[in-house]
Amino acid sequence: MEARLLARARTGDLDAFVQLIGMHDRALRALAYRLLEDPHQMDDAVQEAYLKAFRSLRGFEGRSAFGSWLHRIVYNVCMDLLRQRSSRNGRISLSVADEMPDSMPDPSEMAAQRVDLAAALASLPPKMRAAVLMVDAEGMDYQAVADILGVPVGTVRSRLSQARRLLRQALSEDKSGHDAS
Repeated sequence: MEARLLARARTGDLDAFVQLIGMHDRALRALAYRLLEDPHQMDDAVQEAYLKAFRSLRGFEGRSAFGSWLHRIVYNVCMDLLRQRSSRNGRISLSVADEMPDSMPDPSEMAAQRVDLAAALASLPPKMRAAVLMVDAEGMDYQAVADILGVPVGTVRSRLSQARRLLRQALSEDKSGHDAS
């Protein structure tokens, strides 16, 4: 089905493109939100990425999966926004708010764990955070993540190793009652 929609979208069929985007929208929004930590910037980034994808769809050669190609575009837009934010503010904000709605009810302990995890993720550099989110949260394989990030597979492995170590440290410090900062 995706291949047929892709063929139609490449001819300029906007309805087909919207259906394609719908198949990947949730994961792309989650990536953008976790990288930018701001629901408004997430919306802006995803919208900009979708426009870029539609404009360059005819150039999509299919060397990677369509979803991986979209992830790469969203990742690049988010990194551009983070660089702009960094140059404007002199640093990147590392807020810990987890504002994404969840359809399942959250008991208070699970909510505390989510806040701790969100804070630990937010403390990671964006490139490490992206690798963790794509591999651990989205279940992507290392090669797909390497393609999206534009780095060798070894770099993905290294970023994941460092990120997981930092996450373990941050979460164990939170449990022991110490400040994770």
